[in-house]
Order: sequence, then structure tokens, then C-alpha cells
Amino acid sequence: MSEDATPWREQASRWMGRVARSPASRWLIPWFRRHYGVVLDEVAPPAHGYHSLQQFFCRPLRPECRPICLDEEVLVSPADGRLSGSGTISNGALIQAKGRSYSLAALLADNERARQFTEGCYCTIYLAPSDYHRVHAPASGRVTEARYVPGAHWPVNARALETVDDLFAVNERLITYFDTPSGEVAVVMVGACLVGGIRVNYDPPWNAGPGPHTADRRRYDPPPVFTRGQELGRFEFGSTVILLAAPEQAWDVQCAPGQRVRFGEALMRAAGRRETPPPAGY
Repeated sequence: MSEDATPWREQASRWMGRVARSPASRWLIPWFRRHYGVVLDEVAPPAHGYHSLQQFFCRPLRPECRPICLDEEVLVSPADGRLSGSGTISNGALIQAKGRSYSLAALLADNERARQFTEGCYCTIYLAPSDYHRVHAPASGRVTEARYVPGAHWPVNARALETVDDLFAVNERLITYFDTPSGEVAVVMVGACLVGGIRVNYDPPWNAGPGPHTADRRRYDPPPVFTRGQELGRFEFGSTVILLAAPEQAWDVQCAPGQRVRFGEALMRAAGRRETPPPAGY
């Protein structure tokens, strides 16, 4: 893939966002459902139907469909999707695909934050177009800070992961930092081709409406408080969620790469607090 395609993808993503918000787009819903094999058995449909394709894409689920693991030693999956990768953040790098890694500092656009998470644990969850696209808190905690980083809109499918260098670190993303009883946790929502927007519930006006949006960092005082499994935000089309856990704990990932995961189920289990945290440098 060449960088020459990037401007076209940006324009297409913005155009798709505008189309999906339009009431006329509701006529695309039957096609979208058939094309992507969307299953509606668990969906809580609106009383008067969907007013746009975007509203359908961001559809909520019935609460009883996703029991939340209440084990305090566990970080739960923040999203439905497929676990495309996981492991230790060694030397400040994460694995994107076989033979390809990328920089945590580039992903977070913040060297100091990257040092805090180096030697911690990560899980990458890919959300297919047919998936539920709301994102939830992986643990009870306080949102202390968030950062929006504008970027490209490369697709995030398997072929793109194998061919585009540093894909997650160049695509648009919104990072939410949590202070939890298990230590610092970050939820990175990564945009993709045709993503119409990334929204968060703790700051609803942020990135509202069509893009492009500007880079921003926000600190919260008092910090919004979330319970595990509580809705954190949503994708208006797209994409991928990367969960980061700081190295104060040793972590065991509870799912295998390639496995389907559902929000609320155990994703990482604390294997014990480290007596001496690993060095922060990388």
C-alpha cells in the first residue's frame, strides 16, 4: 500500500460519516445487515426504528446479554470482537502482526505515558463491521486524562496489518486513561477506513459532528467515575480497541489470539503485584 492512497481514504471516511448521519441512509440498513451478516438477536431496537445507518451501526444491546465479570482481579474485555494480539509491552513495543511491531510512544503520542506502560500487558481487539461497536470500561476507576490524536484512516484488517507499517500509531485514535485498584489502565480506540467518528460518554461534545478534528489533551478534575462494564464510548463505524495495563501487576491474558471475545468477560487476570516494578526505560 502506498501513502498516495491516504488522502482518498480521508475524504472517503469523512464522506461516509456524513452519509451515515443522514436520515436518507436508513434505506441502506437492510443491505448492510445482509452484506455483513449482522445478527440482531441481542439488540435492543428503538421503539420507532432506526433513523440512520449510523444509529443502526451504534445499536445498543440488551443489558442481560453481556454479564459482567465482577472479579476484582480481572480486567474485562472493553468490546466485542476478535483478539488479534496480546502480550508484554517489551522495550516499548507492541506486536502489530507477525514480524511487525510498533512503538508504544508513537501510539500514545506521549513518551512519558509510554514509559509508565512499558513492560505491562496489552490486548488488541478487532471489531468487524457486523460487531457491536460500543466500548466499555475494563474495570471500575476514574478517568484522569484523555487524548485525541488525528491520523490516517487505513483499514485495520489482516492484510493491512501485514503491509502497513505502524498502522495503529498512524491512524486516528482516542486514548482514555483510568486510575483503577489494579493500577493504571488505558483504552485506545483506533479509527479505520470509513470510520465516521470516535465518541466518549464522559465528554460528549468532544469530536461531535463531521471531522476533521484537532489534536487535544484533556485532564479531568474531578475525574469521571466508571464502574466495570459501564459504557465508555462508541465508534461511528470502525475499528480496533487496544487495552493497556501498567506493569505494577503481572498479568495473564485469558483468551488466545484469534479467539472471539465479548465485552464484560475476563480478558486479563492479575497474577500478583510485582514487588519491584520493571524499569521504565525502553
